[in-house]
Amino acid sequence: MPINFGMWRKASWELIKMEDRSEWDTLDAISKWLIATRSAVTTVTIYSSIIAGFLAWRAGHFDFLPWLIVTLGLFIAHGTNNLLNDYTDFSRGVDKDNYFRTQYGVHPLVQGFWTKSQQIQWFLASGVIAFLSGVYALWYTGGDPIIIGLFAFGALVLLFYTWPMKYWALGELAIFLIWGPIMITGVYLVLALGANKPANALELWQVALAGIPFGLSVASINIAKHTDKLDDDKKKGVGTFPVRVGQGFARYTTIAALLIAYAVVIYLVVTGYFSTFMLLILFAGLRAFYAVAVLTKPRPAGPPAGFEAYWPTWFSGFAFYHNRMFGGMFILGIALDTLVRVLPVQWPLSANWMGTIALGLGVLIGIYRFAAEKIRAKK
Repeated sequence: MPINFGMWRKASWELIKMEDRSEWDTLDAISKWLIATRSAVTTVTIYSSIIAGFLAWRAGHFDFLPWLIVTLGLFIAHGTNNLLNDYTDFSRGVDKDNYFRTQYGVHPLVQGFWTKSQQIQWFLASGVIAFLSGVYALWYTGGDPIIIGLFAFGALVLLFYTWPMKYWALGELAIFLIWGPIMITGVYLVLALGANKPANALELWQVALAGIPFGLSVASINIAKHTDKLDDDKKKGVGTFPVRVGQGFARYTTIAALLIAYAVVIYLVVTGYFSTFMLLILFAGLRAFYAVAVLTKPRPAGPPAGFEAYWPTWFSGFAFYHNRMFGGMFILGIALDTLVRVLPVQWPLSANWMGTIALGLGVLIGIYRFAAEKIRAKK
């Protein structure tokens, strides 16, 4: 069957809904994998790895090929976890009766696109590729004990996240730690060890701290999603964090995660670890405001006008919308911060001044566009 590059792009950017089995059967293997693993969400793994790569580059540890292999392995491992997640919930009967998961995207098992046997085959194929990437990381670092530990930890989380961790209200904490300080520090450490430049404790602490904002942003999506499906999970006996603490506490925890992410970045700028280029994250502030405004109120019983196409996601939709901009600005800020540090160019201004100027220009452009839209609206 022909390769559908358009679907690759679409599935990597948005969750796909599809009801027609014949349409599914015409898709190529990669399109099916991207849709089934919800790659629009799993791309956060690539974001984490990119952040680690830039931090390693500015410290003199970066090597592109090992970074690429590890990044692809982690991305595939995340997809593998989602395949197991769906298989486990389907087998336990959680995903039946129009459950939340089946409403926002394709669920091959529930919709009869795949059998359970086929799901396991896809899981094993993905798992083998991810495993081989991990083996490469072990070889590249000379079998370092810390990397062995991270490899084992990742394998355990992949196998036990859906059950029992998610049922014991540990899934949300795991999401924050893994896609924030653990993954970013882990990729950084692989590159440092492979470059024969072991990182000291202070260096790793700073990298872990730099990983906290993105980890919180990713966790905000997860907590928000579990808050969206709180009632369904409670009925199914799935003890997520929102189920355990209630909708109100979960909503304000999500707000705290969003605000602390900004606070940590600002702290790292003030202390000099980051330059003012990192303040580009403030351009995601409006989306954060929207998310916080929605999270201060209980979830509506049904989709508000104009939101029907996105329902049943509500809190998670706004958290995801914020994460896209926050993650993009976070990476752009780190990229610019790294480039002015490592490129053999005599810059006329310091990184902080250049970052401040870039932020100022961005604000002016934003004001101009806002004013232009208002003028057009009046006409």
